[in-house]
Amino acid sequence: MSPRFDFASDNTAGMAPEALEAVTRANAGFASAYGSDETSRRAADLIRETVQADAEIRFVFSGTAGNAIALSMLADPFEAVAAHQAAHVCTDEAGAPGFFGHGVGMLGLPGESGKIDETALLAVLDEPVMGHRQPVGALSLTQSTEYGAVYTSEELRRLIEPAQAKGLRTHLDGARLANAVAAGFDPADIPRLGVDILVMGGAKAGGPCAEALVIFDRALARRIDNRLKQTGQVASKARFLSAPFLGLLESGAWVGHAAHANLMAQRLAEGVMAGTRYVLAHPVEANAVFVRMPARAHQKLNQMGWACHRFDDGSVRFVCSWATTEAAVDELIAAVAACG
Repeated sequence: MSPRFDFASDNTAGMAPEALEAVTRANAGFASAYGSDETSRRAADLIRETVQADAEIRFVFSGTAGNAIALSMLADPFEAVAAHQAAHVCTDEAGAPGFFGHGVGMLGLPGESGKIDETALLAVLDEPVMGHRQPVGALSLTQSTEYGAVYTSEELRRLIEPAQAKGLRTHLDGARLANAVAAGFDPADIPRLGVDILVMGGAKAGGPCAEALVIFDRALARRIDNRLKQTGQVASKARFLSAPFLGLLESGAWVGHAAHANLMAQRLAEGVMAGTRYVLAHPVEANAVFVRMPARAHQKLNQMGWACHRFDDGSVRFVCSWATTEAAVDELIAAVAACG
């Protein structure tokens, strides 16, 4: 049976119509290269408008590159980055932060549903600096988290402020920022809270392989183009990286599609709770649903053709996207129930 990838991840869906149409428009005629084109300028302006800050904007090919380059700008090679132990930068980037940062380490911290525990962070910040260890030099946060939770602005403040007081800089992995915004988070709070660099998600929001590096502290952007060129992140036809952002943001689809994905996740969660004997592992606040189900049931679901993964905490993850339909959600609910 051919596998269905509807819920394997939100990056298995194709491009949203608004993103694809913007790429088609950008494809007409000739344009200046390396990000100096009108499409890139307009997309950057819309991102600044979204976060309400005069940030330096660059477009890169992947979230891994964006995260790793950002962290290499915030921490020295002899320092470590504090992040949630399940954060993408800790578990799914093959040591990219250390590679780009020439030795930067990662320090995984605990916390419910992917949110860093405040007490755990404070304990790390209070540790004495020793010559034999990498001291913490930066803080990395994820919004929404790897477990689909959405930080409130107050929760972020309680993490960022003590980190800043110790001289740390802050990075925000916003691969699913659109879903957090659709859930009520104000993106303008990101610079207000003191985040230094945001990696703004495009691929999971309905774009192709494109993310935006949003640098709030312009001093950090010194020779950023040289850094990006060295790391293979400068596109000669940059308009094809920026155009999807332009299409999604100017149409409102960046948040609109995320709201739909969140709604589908709620539908899935409610159906699983009502129609099966399984329980949810985490609150459903964005577009991901984590279900506690035994290995044999998960295997049966895979054999039925549904591609879905067992996550770090042992639960099975289902992710909704802009393209998720109510019919597909209901089919999955029935399939999960049949595995019981």
